[in-house]
Amino acid sequence: MRRVVEVNGPLVRLNLPGVHLGEQVRVGVLGLIGEVIGREGETALAQLYEDSTGLAPGEAAEGLGHPLSVELGPGLLGGIFDGVQRPLDAVWHASGDRIARGLELPALSRAARWAFSPAPDRLPATVLSPGDLLGRVRETASIEHRVLVPPEVAGELLELAPSGEYGVDDTIARVRLRDGSLLKLSLAQRWPVRQPRPFRHRDLAGEPLITGQRILDTFYPLLKGGKAAIPGPFGAGKTMLQHQIARWCNAEIVIYVGCGERGNELTDVLESLPKLTDPRTGRPLMERTLLVANTSNMPVVAREASVYVGMTLAEYYRDQGYDVVMVADSTSRWAEALREVAGRLGQMPVEEGYPAYLGSRLAAFYERAGRVVTLGGGTGSVTLIGAVSPPGGDFSEPVTSHTKEIIQTFWALSKELADARHYPAIDWLESFSGYVGQAAAWWAAEVDPGWAAARARTLALLNESEELRRIVNLVGVEALSSEQRWALEAAELIKEAVLQQAATDPVDSYASPEKQFLLLRGLLAVYDQGLDLVRRGVPARRLLELPVLAEARRWKTRYGAGQEPALRARIENLASDFEALAAEYRIPAECPDPSTLASREDGHGG
Repeated sequence: MRRVVEVNGPLVRLNLPGVHLGEQVRVGVLGLIGEVIGREGETALAQLYEDSTGLAPGEAAEGLGHPLSVELGPGLLGGIFDGVQRPLDAVWHASGDRIARGLELPALSRAARWAFSPAPDRLPATVLSPGDLLGRVRETASIEHRVLVPPEVAGELLELAPSGEYGVDDTIARVRLRDGSLLKLSLAQRWPVRQPRPFRHRDLAGEPLITGQRILDTFYPLLKGGKAAIPGPFGAGKTMLQHQIARWCNAEIVIYVGCGERGNELTDVLESLPKLTDPRTGRPLMERTLLVANTSNMPVVAREASVYVGMTLAEYYRDQGYDVVMVADSTSRWAEALREVAGRLGQMPVEEGYPAYLGSRLAAFYERAGRVVTLGGGTGSVTLIGAVSPPGGDFSEPVTSHTKEIIQTFWALSKELADARHYPAIDWLESFSGYVGQAAAWWAAEVDPGWAAARARTLALLNESEELRRIVNLVGVEALSSEQRWALEAAELIKEAVLQQAATDPVDSYASPEKQFLLLRGLLAVYDQGLDLVRRGVPARRLLELPVLAEARRWKTRYGAGQEPALRARIENLASDFEALAAEYRIPAECPDPSTLASREDGHGG
């Protein structure tokens, strides 16, 4: 008899002969859904995606014949799903504020009709290959849905539906497979979430993901198809930074996976993202966004599955030729789900109780990101940004340390900077990017060849200022030379005028690549002009009195979109702001008299 043998939290032992590893099962009177993760003779060990309270040995169980899969087709964008792709709006209508156990709902609406336009070159007798275009559907006003031949299908096209309105289950094509059998294709298809969708090969083109956030784009760039992590403690601003990336990045599709986050934080995301306007089209941002929500009070196993659900959805749009950004918030909660299930399985714990395979699971997940040549011959990308929540901000804990070895861009958030109201609170000393060389080629071609040098100079100045600050803390500012004091002040100017960026400022919330470079170039020019005067004998304190320093702090909010030429003209005229002070301290080069310099410095209180 196919029945429940033992219940251990989300893990149940079932008498299910012939069931396969990874196969989905339905368990008990309520029909709870789970997944087989182990076999021993005729006994199967399954993990349930729902609360097992009340489930008793002896209740019926059955295998469903397929692994955990997601529905793919038009109607996904704008949707909010739980960790196993149940649409939460339909769940609310069916069961109210709580998700009823055993509730089965399709991810795609069966009532919706979609205007399908067949590809004109797909005539009967055409030989179809995986990934070939069958037609198009206008999914939202912002995104065109490309209906493709599923990855495992190849054969002769017998019939393609004419233009018209179809439901996701209606047949739009009939194909004779290579073995002679007939297959009907519809607008919807299914794909197992733990199996990466295939592609031809990876594409190594290096186009940066432009987020409009200066500290990300200019100092620690991320490429389309790249992998990044945002580690930071509670209150450091992870959620706001993710909002900014989702709103302003130059990807075409955004997928946000809330994995095990606090209910109030995820509620804030679910309420705020649908209200955002897409700055490129002026239409609602949700027209090119979908959300997977799995809060910390939901079943732990569904939390573990949610990141794979989100990644499969991202790969589906990648295969259509889109650039997709997936934000996973947070991979720490996903790792905690792995730890809990491993503990119930009796697996040997290692660092802080995590299973020994934590690193390999993280690597396999991040490896699904990338820029690829699709089966249909186009290019698409999945850029993966994983938020990490290390306890107490300890970056040496296992999830952060393993992630740091896998990703190429590390945006480390600092609680100290956040407490000082410095946002984005990204620590320029802890952060890094392995994509700088590839990004430099794009910046040189599209913005300015001097980007790499300006970035390197700025980071060197910031690092120098940290050393100088330690000296000041120990022995006081009097121990610094005039050049060092000016370097310290210039670094503070750069932090305030470039690194800080207010998400709520209507002008500075987004900075174009050109504006980012001009601000950096302008502030370096201010530093160079002041350094020249300091070397002539001008006290650093006199430089701080110049009005141009206060003005430079306001450039980022004064010059908005389309005003880059005006900012460029202002920077090119910077020398005039230093002329009066230069004339006052001009000393003949052939007769530098140190006593004269000293008397001038004393006379002006320098």
